Amino acid sequence: MGFLDERYLLDTDTAYRLYRSIADLPVVDPHNHIDLAEVVENEPWNDVWEVEGATDHYVWQLMRKRGVSEAKITGDAGNREKWNALASVFPDFAGNPTYEWVHLDLKRRFGIETPISADTADEIWEETARQLSEPRMRPQRVLRDMNVEVLCSSDDPTSRLRYHERAKDEVEGVDVRPTWRPDRAMKIDREEWSTFVSELDDATESPVDDFAGFLGALEETHDYFADHGCVACDIGTGTDPVSKPVRRERAGEVYEKARRGRSPSSAEVRDFKAYVLDFIGELNAEAGWVTQLHIGAVRDYRESVFEEVGPDAGGDVSTQNVDLVGGLDHFLDAFDGQTDVVLYVLDPTHYPSATVVSRAYPNVSIGPAWWFNDSPFGMANQLERVAAVDLLANFAGMVSDSRKIVSYGSRFEMFRRTLAAVVGKMVERGQIPFENARRLVERVAYDRPKELYGL
Repeated sequence: MGFLDERYLLDTDTAYRLYRSIADLPVVDPHNHIDLAEVVENEPWNDVWEVEGATDHYVWQLMRKRGVSEAKITGDAGNREKWNALASVFPDFAGNPTYEWVHLDLKRRFGIETPISADTADEIWEETARQLSEPRMRPQRVLRDMNVEVLCSSDDPTSRLRYHERAKDEVEGVDVRPTWRPDRAMKIDREEWSTFVSELDDATESPVDDFAGFLGALEETHDYFADHGCVACDIGTGTDPVSKPVRRERAGEVYEKARRGRSPSSAEVRDFKAYVLDFIGELNAEAGWVTQLHIGAVRDYRESVFEEVGPDAGGDVSTQNVDLVGGLDHFLDAFDGQTDVVLYVLDPTHYPSATVVSRAYPNVSIGPAWWFNDSPFGMANQLERVAAVDLLANFAGMVSDSRKIVSYGSRFEMFRRTLAAVVGKMVERGQIPFENARRLVERVAYDRPKELYGL
């Protein structure tokens, strides 16, 4: 088997046959962090660093690990200097999925099979620069060439979705939808919460002077997103998913306290978050949206990176310290059968709890291996557990979770190859017949996400 050849990740003929049945299916991506302005404006990229490194904190984190200075990652160095710095350490990324993704990007999008290194940096820089000047390498064409059918972006409730409106007329062949992400509405213990409330006030006609107005403004943005084709809400619960019955009066008192500039206690914060989560669940159930819960991220853990670069810069970690079962029981019971729920867990030690919870509720599905787990190893581990404990046929499917356009194809290819390898092994071991396996991988790769999200 050669590097990234046609048998990449497919160690049996059965796995290869299964992969060939799903390799060319359209990409349905219900969760990503796309810069929609980049797609709509459709301007050409300038260089390979802009394409592969400028927005990718996976790349940044590994460069730091190999001793590259911040100036050559997110700092003032020029893009060619940053690319050369990346190329010089790239051979050391071997074994990490980033090594495979970026090489897949070069192979699939540029036809470049040369491994990245200090010796090949200039050659790759010049060849990619030549190709990036061609019309076929503009963002919209790249999305079509990767056979991307649906993209669901992540958007703050205060967003006016102007680029989504433009995308309807200006982005051909790709169904672009917003996703309502009200994380900031729940972070009443953070400084950013007051800023969010002010922005919410500006973005809606509902005054936020009292709690009723605040809830009304959230509902107004929810309706606005629904009018723009939204099919899902996404909530990052952090390490403390809180669901329990809380009286509206109690949540309102906490709201008023925070609006007066007084810090709520930890108990008050938990009560406020629990009430707002229930309120959001009600809105989603009425609209027929999917509720996506991202659980277990410890944000800005590395203080120096946060202080120098800011959030979403590669300083986040995961933790085992999450009470997933106790934290979700009220919410899942309250909305049992009323709204589809997708669970994304960041620490793999939570897969056992997540899969048994999903098995207990027909409206709950397991989301794909997320962030630190989206490697062939992590995805295979998760898929095998879902198949053994829950139902692989009800798995939510793949998402790119990506900030860079060219990686969508690579991430979905890695997932589909891993899916084919996992299911192919079941066929080889006599657990399921081939035709059933073929239908199963086709469902997980394409039909299931379309069904789940109503696309």
